[in-house]
Amino acid sequence: MSDIPRSGLQDRFWETKPMAKLNRQEWEAICDGCGKCCLNKLEDEEGTVALTRVACRLLDDTTCLCSNYKNRHDFVPECIVLTPQTIKDNLYWLPLTCGYRLIYEGRDLYDWHPLISGDPASVHEAGVSMQHRTVSEVNTDEDDWEDHIIEEPL
Repeated sequence: MSDIPRSGLQDRFWETKPMAKLNRQEWEAICDGCGKCCLNKLEDEEGTVALTRVACRLLDDTTCLCSNYKNRHDFVPECIVLTPQTIKDNLYWLPLTCGYRLIYEGRDLYDWHPLISGDPASVHEAGVSMQHRTVSEVNTDEDDWEDHIIEEPL
């Protein structure tokens, strides 16, 4: 995805429309473009999820978007498709700042979210994205992922 289309959307649609009623453009627009969902995570025996800076091979470290969003499952079959129907089962690994998570939990989007700020770069300017902070899974052995555990940028 080279850009998340947000033009022509009803103002603050996420506050008046249930998630299950969002159209595809509205659903996609909730993504803030932080790139954190595309980071590999480690889960321990207790179910605690640790975030690593090891990014999916398709994450563009500059834009924090998938470099081949439309065809991502051809290259990364395990890529999770987040929908209103699957969000509940995926909350445990979604970033704390994730727009999908915030809306699902009935919380407000942050001021830096592009739907609030009107600027897709605001997530990077706020320092909450993974822009220029990742290493590629292609160049990082899975046995070394523990060396790349990070705290989520908030």
